[in-house]
Amino acid sequence: MAVDQLSLVFSALADPTRRAILARLAASGDATVAELTGPFAMSQPAISKHLKVLENAGLISRTRRATARLSHLEAEPLREATDWLAEYRRFWEVSHARLDELLAELQQSPTNGENDG
Repeated sequence: MAVDQLSLVFSALADPTRRAILARLAASGDATVAELTGPFAMSQPAISKHLKVLENAGLISRTRRATARLSHLEAEPLREATDWLAEYRRFWEVSHARLDELLAELQQSPTNGENDG
């Protein structure tokens, strides 16, 4: 069964190390594996495995500059994920608006806070 791009993106984002790598690339630009390994208590091969997952998800690309292999953030796949999540954000906004309306009605009700018995 083929895995769709959105599933690859969410799978890649499920790991905090990979999210931190993306944040690092967004904040500071392209980086080598050695530069990306610095903040983590893990080996360069372990970071390389994370980079491979991010590359397979389309979230980074890798290029060579002289002998260095640089990782570059590719943010476009995050747009699809953001669009998907935005649908649920709208759902919660509508739900909260209905709840606000109900609470306003209850507060204005003549029996609010009074005991009917």
